[in-house]
Amino acid sequence: MTDLSVHSKPRRPDFGGIPGHLILMVVLPLITFALWAAVRENGGSLFLWRITAEDWSSLAEAMKPTWRDAAAAFGWIGFQALLQIALPGRRVTGRPLPDGRCLEYRMNGLLAFVLSVVLFTAAVLGDLIPSDWLHRRFMALALLITAASFPGALFLYVYGKRTDPAPHLTGIPFCDFFLGAGHNPRIPPRRGFDLKLFFEARPGLIGWVLLDLSFLMAEAERRGRPSLAMILVAVFQLWYVLDYFIHEEAILSTMDVVQEGFGWMLLFGDAVWVPFTYSIQGYYLLTHPVDLPVWAAVLIAAVNFTGYGIFRSVNLQKHRFRQDPHKPVWGKPPLVIETDRGMKLLASGFWGLSRHFNYVGDILMALAWGLPCLFGSVVPYFYVIYFTALLVHRQRRDDRLCAAKYGPAWDEYRRRVKWRILPGVY
Repeated sequence: MTDLSVHSKPRRPDFGGIPGHLILMVVLPLITFALWAAVRENGGSLFLWRITAEDWSSLAEAMKPTWRDAAAAFGWIGFQALLQIALPGRRVTGRPLPDGRCLEYRMNGLLAFVLSVVLFTAAVLGDLIPSDWLHRRFMALALLITAASFPGALFLYVYGKRTDPAPHLTGIPFCDFFLGAGHNPRIPPRRGFDLKLFFEARPGLIGWVLLDLSFLMAEAERRGRPSLAMILVAVFQLWYVLDYFIHEEAILSTMDVVQEGFGWMLLFGDAVWVPFTYSIQGYYLLTHPVDLPVWAAVLIAAVNFTGYGIFRSVNLQKHRFRQDPHKPVWGKPPLVIETDRGMKLLASGFWGLSRHFNYVGDILMALAWGLPCLFGSVVPYFYVIYFTALLVHRQRRDDRLCAAKYGPAWDEYRRRVKWRILPGVY
């Protein structure tokens, strides 16, 4: 149970400083390309050196962006920005930021999500957009947005540093460019359009679902109907994003919004990494069809929704504790650790099993997204492998931040709750 903020001392660069940041800025786009190339031209194998010269030529041709690609990519971002500005939504106050501010946000993501899905589906069914267009232009779109992430992050560095500087600048320009020199930059400053919340939640996250739907509709057109495996992947991931927008306010207490600056790392991650790597299972199934038996589909669905149940239940328990720290947890008074700063840490219920039991649910869902593809390639399981590593790293970063903030209270919490994520294992 954590409340993230920082002190005023200079920030130590995460991810290995300049060498680590440089490696990530090169490797992450290459991984996006490698996953796509493996599925498109190499039978799902990551041994890309087996690709022939003719197939490399085909890959290069498919990657070339056109003006239509640019209009689609940046028009999509502009359309989502318009929805965030224009659609009605209730206004809520976010959690205190490191400098003590509490920003106000308009929560209209669910309406934007539903409207986007309905309009896209209608456009495909009405033959305004070919069902396989996103499949054919997949990497060209990814390449365009990746290229735009660098000048975009440069703008965030200059504008963010001037209007809403992050509390922990490293003092190293390249690191601040990567991690974010601005914390919650808005246009105009303070009360305007929130750039971090927009990219965190809108074009990439909704775009991920549209990619899934396009794969499903393209398969239906090719085979006469979508496969059971494709339906499972599309439903699982659509449900995950829909749940995100139903509980949209929860993002305001996440590490990304409360703690992180807004630089290249989050911009690339939100705009490119999420839609173009998280949707790789659907891309794989479109090019490598799987006939999944019903009994297997039932078991895979059980894994997914068990994971979802854990994920949602753990987070709701935390939310309810924040609203009423005296409310019973699992029928008993909550075990509470008081901090010197007047905050309360929950050390019972799910939060007494491990410090991040919600991550168990995340990992089960991630596994279920790959299982419909069966075991002909490791590519559909990239997400669960990557995401598990990310969650372990994030838990350790969270642990350091909370130890610095809560001091002896956090030591007591760690003494009582020894397991980090999965009890008995880690």
